[in-house]
Amino acid sequence: MSDSIFTELEPLLAEVNRPVQYVGGEVNAITKDWDSATVRWVLLYPDAYEVGAPNQGLQILYEVLNERPDVLAERAYAIWPDLEALLRSNGLPAFTIDGHRPLRSFDVIGVSLATELGYTNLLTSIDVAGLPLHSRDRTDADPLLVVGGHAAFNPEPIADFVDAVVLGDGEEAVLSLTEFLRDWKQQGAPGGRKELLRRLAASGQFYVPSFYDVRYADDGAIESVVPNRPGVPWTIAKHTLMDLDEWPYPKAPVVPVAETVHERASTEIFRGCTRGCRFCQAGMITRPVRERSASTVAEMVDHSLAKTGYREVGLLSLSSADHSEIGKLAEGLADRYEGTMTSLSLPSTRVDAFNIDLANELSRNGRRSGLTFAPEGGSERLRKVINKTVTEEDLIRTVSAAYGSGWRAVKLYFMCGLPTETDDDVLQIAELARRVIEAGREISGRRDIRCTVSIGGFVPKPQTPFQWAGQLGHEETDRRLRLLGEALRADRNYARAIGFRYHDGRPGMVEGLLARGDRRVGAVIEEVWRRGGRFDGWSEHFDFDLWRSCAEDLWEDQPISLSWFTTRERTRDEILPWQHLDAGLDADWLWQDWQDALAEDEVGDCRWTPCSACGVCDVMDTMIQIGPRPQSAAEWAPPTGVGARSPAERSGADG
Repeated sequence: MSDSIFTELEPLLAEVNRPVQYVGGEVNAITKDWDSATVRWVLLYPDAYEVGAPNQGLQILYEVLNERPDVLAERAYAIWPDLEALLRSNGLPAFTIDGHRPLRSFDVIGVSLATELGYTNLLTSIDVAGLPLHSRDRTDADPLLVVGGHAAFNPEPIADFVDAVVLGDGEEAVLSLTEFLRDWKQQGAPGGRKELLRRLAASGQFYVPSFYDVRYADDGAIESVVPNRPGVPWTIAKHTLMDLDEWPYPKAPVVPVAETVHERASTEIFRGCTRGCRFCQAGMITRPVRERSASTVAEMVDHSLAKTGYREVGLLSLSSADHSEIGKLAEGLADRYEGTMTSLSLPSTRVDAFNIDLANELSRNGRRSGLTFAPEGGSERLRKVINKTVTEEDLIRTVSAAYGSGWRAVKLYFMCGLPTETDDDVLQIAELARRVIEAGREISGRRDIRCTVSIGGFVPKPQTPFQWAGQLGHEETDRRLRLLGEALRADRNYARAIGFRYHDGRPGMVEGLLARGDRRVGAVIEEVWRRGGRFDGWSEHFDFDLWRSCAEDLWEDQPISLSWFTTRERTRDEILPWQHLDAGLDADWLWQDWQDALAEDEVGDCRWTPCSACGVCDVMDTMIQIGPRPQSAAEWAPPTGVGARSPAERSGADG
């Protein structure tokens, strides 16, 4: 039995900032009897509660695991330095927020890595939990530390700290791992944790870094990545969940007790993207596209609203307006919740997928918020390089329609430092913003038109065509951002109407180091952490000089450096740190797409154009799943107990 530490913890919470984030007890939270479970999981999100609590992936796995009667899953988040210090001084361990049980008491700590900048927080959680920092030092009494998420497609920088890695979709993977662990425990744990890890690795479903040796050449490049024991596969493939209608999670999302970054119910309407944006790791690693049917989405929305009390629903995906039934879906949901002040929202919308009818349906029953579009590149030439197949005229036509239909503000998102980018490409962002304001004023006849330009530094990511590209240095990134700011302020007729938000280039350099680094980067992560590095994704805590000095100190006599991992362009024959981890993308296809980018050649979306032979469907034995699917006439009838009105009630109110 694992007892709660809340009695010892409670007096300490009066001494920390925002103690409510540690108390748990949220609506729809689950706390099971410890002794009823055969396998016990902690799901750890290595960032603050306000960021991690609404995370869709963690919410899904929390339900998938807890639905099994003999499985227990609880949640944990990163602890801020004030509580970290108190726990250490009082001899208390890191804990879950559901049962306030010590992390070390569980069988598995499953970590969701949404961003590389959470690695120092991960080390804090491991250490405060009382686990040895390095996987090689852990004993049979310690839980397995298993990581997944987008950053796990190159886990090499944290290879020394983790026991196993899951690539791709987690729903089936966590259940499979649970089965391995249950069988091993029921057999009396033969061979200890090494045998359990051997079974996981031999299955081909999980990557165990300690079962692979990495050798380096004198020039710093990787010479080989080789399994160090028999029965371990040379490559590990990602998991791909097919038929999302069979996995309608989350059914009862946890409602946070503290303010979080998203205060809404979220429903994933499809997974994957084949738009082919060359900078987008998420789009590349989640192929193929798999849609949920409109009827399943409607049912999931109903359940979420009934179980949470929210009055906003986010329809989530990488490009939600691309859902083949998005028009019908938006209209049906707007009808369903008419008169209830329930609003719908999409993530940032592609310029060429937006239309006013869709936007009006989304805002019909709730507030009309600003619209966000992501041209990404300032010039049409650069958008061809990144395969963002929208023109300037597409953007002006779209924002004109929005302003003409009553919107007063749009937000445009761009990146700085994209491959082949010049000063002129960046300065064209200012000209584009001025054209947006001009078009809005002309079509609306008003002067209170706003456009916000938001821009961040580009970081090349693994498993994308840009994985070979050199990253733009932070000094050059900052110089280009200053040029853009001056250009936006130069014309008084537009300056006050254009907002400018940007991030300096230094955090991107560390993100780039962690994204494309190899196992030698692990020593830098550990040294930064030992010198106090925490919450690197938060600007007020990020310390670039600390990262730079640690890298310089540790690599003083080596051929590698911060710039070696970031600003250096890779060659085709170089062994990349993640090359033995298979996202399904053919390496030759990725290289050719990189060459096509340099030639400014665009590639179509294989949902609507011929297959581009990226390799995913063939290698992963998967296929694109899109609608429309057969629908029943009663699919939009609201279930009992939900605050939506029936079709008859709507008809009577309208007539």
